[in-house]
Amino acid sequence: MKQLNINTAVKTKRPERIIQFGEGNFLRAFVDWIISNMNEKTDFNSSVVVVQPIEKGMIDALNSQDCLYHVNLQGLDNGKTVNSYRMIDVISRALNPYHDFKAFMSLAEQPEMRFVISNTTEAGIAFDSSCKLDDAPASSYPGKLTQLLYHRFKFFNGDPTKGLIIFPCELIFLNGHKLKDTIYQYIELWNLGNDFKEWFEKSCGVYATLVDRIVPGFPKKDIDKIKEELGYDDNMVVRGEAFHLWVIEAPQSVAEEFPADKAGLNVLFVPSEEPYHERKVTLLNGPHTVLSPVAYLSGVDIVRDACQHEVIGKYIHRVMFDELMETLNLPMDELKQFAENVLERFNNPFVDHQVTSIMLNSFPKYATRDLPGLKVYLQRKSCLPEGLVLGLAAIIVYYKGGKRQDGTDIIPNDAPEIMQLLTDLWSKGSVEELVKGVLGAVSIWNEDLNNIPGLHNRVVYYINNIMEHGMLETVKGLVAGN
Repeated sequence: MKQLNINTAVKTKRPERIIQFGEGNFLRAFVDWIISNMNEKTDFNSSVVVVQPIEKGMIDALNSQDCLYHVNLQGLDNGKTVNSYRMIDVISRALNPYHDFKAFMSLAEQPEMRFVISNTTEAGIAFDSSCKLDDAPASSYPGKLTQLLYHRFKFFNGDPTKGLIIFPCELIFLNGHKLKDTIYQYIELWNLGNDFKEWFEKSCGVYATLVDRIVPGFPKKDIDKIKEELGYDDNMVVRGEAFHLWVIEAPQSVAEEFPADKAGLNVLFVPSEEPYHERKVTLLNGPHTVLSPVAYLSGVDIVRDACQHEVIGKYIHRVMFDELMETLNLPMDELKQFAENVLERFNNPFVDHQVTSIMLNSFPKYATRDLPGLKVYLQRKSCLPEGLVLGLAAIIVYYKGGKRQDGTDIIPNDAPEIMQLLTDLWSKGSVEELVKGVLGAVSIWNEDLNNIPGLHNRVVYYINNIMEHGMLETVKGLVAGN
C-alpha cells in the first residue's frame, strides 16, 4: 500500500486564491469537494490555503499527506445508490497562525487572494473584547480575519481591487450578517479608522450562506477496507452523504467569480437566504422531530425503516407534503424536489440513523421546527395539521418514560427543568391537566399554546388514543382518515 503524498499521487499546482479557516471534516467534504469539482469542470483554477482557527487541530496530519485526501460519498441520488471516492487535491498547504503568525499575515500580501471561507463552529463568530490588534494571533476567528483584512488594506494602500469575498459556513442563521457586524466591532475597538472601514464596506463582501450535507467524518470502522480499495494509506479520509446544497446570499456578480453552478453543483446564489433556511428547518428538521417519537413508540428504531414502514411512512409523507409544505412560500416545484431529496436522505442505505438520537431536547426542537408551521397551517387552512398535533402528543407520551410494548426502555433526555415539569404533570393522573400544563409552559414555547384554538382538545384526544390503543394503531387511524 502506497503512502499518500505528491510522490505517489498527482497534485496539480494552482494559484492560491482561497483562505479557508478550518481544516475539519465538514469543510473538507463539502467546500473543498465543491472547489475540486469547480477546478475540474470550469476555469476556476484555484487552490486553498487552510488556516487552523484554534491552536490545536489537524493540520499536521493534513500536511503529512501533502494535503491530499479522499472524500467518500454514500447515499441515494435520484434513486441510485452512490458509494464513490474522489481524491481532493485543492489544498496547497495548511498553516497554524499560533505557530507561524508571519506566514498567516503574509497571506494578505498575495495579490491573487480573492475568497475567505470558514467553518469555526457555531461559537466561532463571536466578539471577544480582550483581543488586541497586535496579538499573534487574535483569539477569535473574526479577530484574526480583521487582522488579515487590515494588513491587506495597508499593504496594497487601500486598492479597491484587492478586497475579499467572504463566505462563512458556520451553522447559524444569517452567519454573514453576524460576521460582518463582529468585524465592525473590531474596527471600532482597535480604532482602525474610517478609510479602512470604507474599504471594507465597498471592496469586500461578507455573504450569508446555508450549507447542507451530513458528514459523519472519518470512517474508522471501515478504514482498513477503504485503504485497501484506494491503494493508499490515507489517514484523512472523510465520509459524507451524496446530497449537497450551498445557498449563498449574494449578487450574480459573485456567482460569476465563483462558478459553482456552472460545474453542475447544487449551489444557489439568491437575494435572500431566509426562505431556504426556513425550507430546511421546516422540511428536514421538522419531520425528523415528529417522526422520531411516533416511530420509536411504534417499535421502529431507524429513520430509514420508519420511512419504509407501511404505516409510519405514510405518516411522514403526510407531515412533509400535506402539512409542512403548505406553510412555505417558495415555488411548489422547488419545495417538492427538496422534500423528495430529504426522503432520499432519510432512506440512506449506508446510515443507521437512530430515532432516539433525534429525540434529545424534543420540546425546544418542536418549538422552533414544527410550531411555526402548525400556526401558519391553521391560519391558511382554518384547521389544525393533525400529523403535527399527533407528533406533539407523541413527544409528551415519550417523555412519560417507562417501557414500550416490546419491553424496550423509554429514556427521554432534555433540560432538567423540562424533565421535572413532565414528571410532575404526568404524576397528576389527568390527561386534561397534563396537556394544559405542557401547552401552558411559557418557558418552553414563549407563549401559552392553550390559546391556539382546538389544540388542547386534539392533543388530549391523541394521548388518550395512544395510551388506550398504542401508537401504531393511532397512526393507522390518522393516515386512514379516521
